[in-house]
Amino acid sequence: MNRLRFLFVISAICVLRGTAQPLLAKGDTFIVVIDAGHGGKDPGAKGVKTNEKTINLAVALKLGKMIAAGHDDVQVIYTRKTDKFVELSERANIANRNKADLFISIHTNSLKKKNASVKGGETYTLGLAKTQENLEVAMLENSVILLEENYKQRYEGFDPNSSESYIIFEFMQNKHMEQSVSFASEIQKEFVAARRVNRGVRQAGFLVLKATSMPSVLIELGFISNHEEERYMHSVEGQNKLAKAIYNAFSRYKRDYVRKQGGITNTQIIGKAENTLQSQKKEQQNAKETAKNRPRSETNEKSRGTIVYKVQILTSDKRLPAHSPKLKGYKTSFYQEGKIYKYTYGESSDFKEIQKIQRKISKDFPEAFIIRMKDGKRLK
Repeated sequence: MNRLRFLFVISAICVLRGTAQPLLAKGDTFIVVIDAGHGGKDPGAKGVKTNEKTINLAVALKLGKMIAAGHDDVQVIYTRKTDKFVELSERANIANRNKADLFISIHTNSLKKKNASVKGGETYTLGLAKTQENLEVAMLENSVILLEENYKQRYEGFDPNSSESYIIFEFMQNKHMEQSVSFASEIQKEFVAARRVNRGVRQAGFLVLKATSMPSVLIELGFISNHEEERYMHSVEGQNKLAKAIYNAFSRYKRDYVRKQGGITNTQIIGKAENTLQSQKKEQQNAKETAKNRPRSETNEKSRGTIVYKVQILTSDKRLPAHSPKLKGYKTSFYQEGKIYKYTYGESSDFKEIQKIQRKISKDFPEAFIIRMKDGKRLK
């Protein structure tokens, strides 16, 4: 196996020239589905000069064009490329049928006139809404199903306007949560770089995210109810900058994806390849020593055999000391999956109690999310 890896590195480096984008192994294709929210008979949120469906489509098409031009090993698929109505379930089905690696749903936010001064971009992952504001955003976006025929049967009686319907998201465990939050964080970083107001990474119960079987995010580009942001999102310049921000985030996310999949980047040089076998042997030996000598992840003996909730705050490829700045003074525990240390804070068998803990630390760890564990192991 080591010899095959070495030959792969050498042959790939001989071929790669010019760009600095990460490449997948030969024959592999990264599939991204770009979903322009609303469309056709569903205009989405309405502004003074334009509407949501128009902004969403413009940014989606620009983003797809950038990805296609910058990544030869990526296939871009759209849920719509024109002004047409696409059922919410079909948007997710398009991603699932094509076995996509990433789903990006693009939307535009809106609030009532009394909140017209609110502005900024935010990115959502699937989860239980932590605030009434997040719930209202999900309700607004999910209400599109009311335009579909037989929506009660198709969505199993789900009422987008009833808060009781959103209880289903309370115990939902998404195995793609970490990747989704990671990508969402990159998007928000790029919004900041583009000098947009950062409203952060959030969670809410979006049906379109619930139905996808890959890492997925829903982006709210800005508020069409804010006249300044409407002008920005309606302009070609604004649409280009928003698409570029998402593109930059996508490029970083894909780079990390390639590394985890065992791919390489063409910024690697032959000098690095000469040490590949030795590095791999050293890594394997270190992994064995780590497995042999590492302390057990902290598990409450009283909770052994029962399911408990914890708040996962961060991951690291190295074990962090208790005084690490990354832990920000919190007394944490950790569990390990492969070579990755995953740090958690708090523990409770009461879901509402762990939600309070999550909200309490949200300022220090805005990307934290709730997980279930049993005997020190995470339940998927």
